[in-house]
Amino acid sequence: MSDIVDPSCGPATRQTVLIVDDLPVNLAFVAGVLEAECEVIAASDGTSALRLAAEALPDLILLDVRMPGIGGFEVCRRLKASALTAPIPVIFLTSLSDPDDEAEGLEIGAIDYIVKPFNAPVLRARVRNHLRLARQHELLERMAQCDGLTGIANWRAFDAFLERQWRHQERLRRPLAVLMMDVDHFKAYNDALGHLNGDRCLRQIARAVADARLRGPGLVARFGGEEFACVLPDIDAGAALHVGERMREAVEALRIPHPASSTAPRVTLSIGGATAIPGPGLDAGALLEMADEALYAAKRAGRDRVVIRT
Repeated sequence: MSDIVDPSCGPATRQTVLIVDDLPVNLAFVAGVLEAECEVIAASDGTSALRLAAEALPDLILLDVRMPGIGGFEVCRRLKASALTAPIPVIFLTSLSDPDDEAEGLEIGAIDYIVKPFNAPVLRARVRNHLRLARQHELLERMAQCDGLTGIANWRAFDAFLERQWRHQERLRRPLAVLMMDVDHFKAYNDALGHLNGDRCLRQIARAVADARLRGPGLVARFGGEEFACVLPDIDAGAALHVGERMREAVEALRIPHPASSTAPRVTLSIGGATAIPGPGLDAGALLEMADEALYAAKRAGRDRVVIRT
């Protein structure tokens, strides 16, 4: 897509494989076999594997079964029990050759079971095939989460990202901000200039808003119609106001004529935001409602402005 302007819908990056084995020699050997195919990260125990999987969200995990502490089967069970890591495919790479062990590994969620000692070209080929399948699945997911008109993320991607970031920030006890945006008098714009011009206007706004977002983790999405939304981790009220003003000014700088606006002779944007530290008694839906209320406050105050709630 040539109009893609959001990282969530952008080109795919080099894939990452997490290798988990308690023996350094095994980690080094498997990494050497795979380094031409993907980025490799490693963990030497189950606890580290679970942490790395949640932080890095690799495209594939190669997992030994016999390890001190948390064994490979239990690691796999915990990975599949977490909404965050359940989609990551797991391949067992182990010396256990009993068919019962293989059956158990596959039944608890692994997609493949490779017995040591293995042939390096065969391992490389099998990992390559699984990464290709993972890439195809990822591309289908990206298509399902991109807005067809603007090329940025859609409401489905926004909801999923917001929930993930809410859980992540809750664990870290760090703030999360949401901005809700509405193009002022957009129905009047469509009525006056036609839907083709309206679509062109929305594409320009999507690009301007996405470009105005500060660097770092975050997501800009088309929420529906003429509404846009943004999720910003690690942003307090002051920073949220700054980002919101950048977005409002970016749309103002487009200087798109709006002959039917009672606010200004050009297209403008009203923005409402909210920020909170996730915790008991508050959920992502409540934060979204706070941002929506702030958006309506911006409209009531005359539009073309930013209002932030905490």
